[in-house]
Amino acid sequence: MSITKVLPLLEPEGTEAVAPCCPPLTERPFTAEEAETAARMFKALGDPVRLRLFSAVASHEGGEACVCDISDVGVSQPTVSHHLKKLKEAGLLTSERRGTWVYYRVEPSVLAAMGRLLAVAPTAA
Repeated sequence: MSITKVLPLLEPEGTEAVAPCCPPLTERPFTAEEAETAARMFKALGDPVRLRLFSAVASHEGGEACVCDISDVGVSQPTVSHHLKKLKEAGLLTSERRGTWVYYRVEPSVLAAMGRLLAVAPTAA
């Protein structure tokens, strides 16, 4: 008799929830909703400061970075906060407040979904 039991996988709630964006571009045309979601992600990453912040979080040890560790991108702290907020709104980052600092992370599912979106299907030789 086994005493092991399967525990349910908990999903983040509310704005912290991360859902796959879209199918690969080569799979089928996007629906209007998928196109809106992808455009929001690309628009957020279309700003050089946001792209640097996203890269800083994604490449930080453990995939998580304190705002105090990533704020040196050549703009003021309020501007950094604005850009991080835009990345969160686009679903690219999640955050958690710990004391006086906020820690940001890129969900692995977001990076995987972005990679699948841009993946090119192999062509037949």
